[in-house]
Amino acid sequence: MKSQSLVAYGEPLAETTREAPVPTGTQVLLKITHCGVCHSDLHLQDGYFELGGDKKLDVTGGRELPFTLGHEIEGEVVAAGPDADGVSIGDKVVAYPWIGCADCATCGRGEEHLCSEKGAHVLGVTVDGGFADHVMVPHPRYLLDYSGIPAGLAGTYMCSGLTAYSALKKIGTPGEGDQILIVGLGGVGMMGLQFARALFGTAPLVADIDEGKLEAARQMGAHAAYDSSQKESVKALLAETGGGVYAAIDFVGSESSFAFANRAVRKGGRIVVVGLLGGALTMPLPMIPIRAISIAGSFVGSLEETREVLDLVKAGKVAPIPVEERPMTGANSALDDLRGRQVTGRVVLAP
Repeated sequence: MKSQSLVAYGEPLAETTREAPVPTGTQVLLKITHCGVCHSDLHLQDGYFELGGDKKLDVTGGRELPFTLGHEIEGEVVAAGPDADGVSIGDKVVAYPWIGCADCATCGRGEEHLCSEKGAHVLGVTVDGGFADHVMVPHPRYLLDYSGIPAGLAGTYMCSGLTAYSALKKIGTPGEGDQILIVGLGGVGMMGLQFARALFGTAPLVADIDEGKLEAARQMGAHAAYDSSQKESVKALLAETGGGVYAAIDFVGSESSFAFANRAVRKGGRIVVVGLLGGALTMPLPMIPIRAISIAGSFVGSLEETREVLDLVKAGKVAPIPVEERPMTGANSALDDLRGRQVTGRVVLAP
């Protein structure tokens, strides 16, 4: 079994080889066909998240090196434990990676993706993931059929698509004439553009600092596009929306992206922060009640939401984002390109 492994934090991945694991109990072994490259893989490679003010959140604990990143996993069932019911050799599936401990109150509410217990089993985060030719999944319930969705694209819905969908659900139901703003047009933001159209029946506004991504969003049906690095963009948006948008989804999570989202929402508006680029939030507290705005965070999504995502895609209600396939041996170059903002849509790795 070959993997592109994290061998030291802050360093390039290296190829490692070991025997493929043998499933026991309810475990299922997948032969990986594709695995998406996500921005959170960069933070795990670095070993920290930027918190602003020269502060960092250390995320090096809880895993032994070498470690295999990758959580947007698509593959084929090649072996299963004796208690792995409902799965057959040869099944083509995507793997829900946000697996909790199954015993705490959070998991009991169906929110395994928010589990913080030591028993959490998150593929590519706390246990080995998909930058490899095989991966072990603890139970068949986390394997979902993707028939009808193109191979290579399907796995991206396990994080990129799910994250966008769950964040959009948190804004509630827009009224007639309400407009939604997508801030940041990476892979997740591009998914947000498409899921917003599917959920609300209208095209959202979009903002980014990259003209190439803005043009791609226009081609994919955005209602209007704004260069968030330009000071006049907010004024133009406020004028064209009659005072601001109903909700803004920040898929970047930086100080500048949040500032743009905050200026863009109208009184009573909603901001959902999704991205993890880093920084700190500083704003006058009285302005939150005076403007009656709501600020929420959103982290990936539940297993039930994942099923909803796949149903929408299979029904043809979500247009695909651009996907570029590269060999698994190109994991480092894919991470470097993502870090350098050179990726439009998603890069997926294939063993």
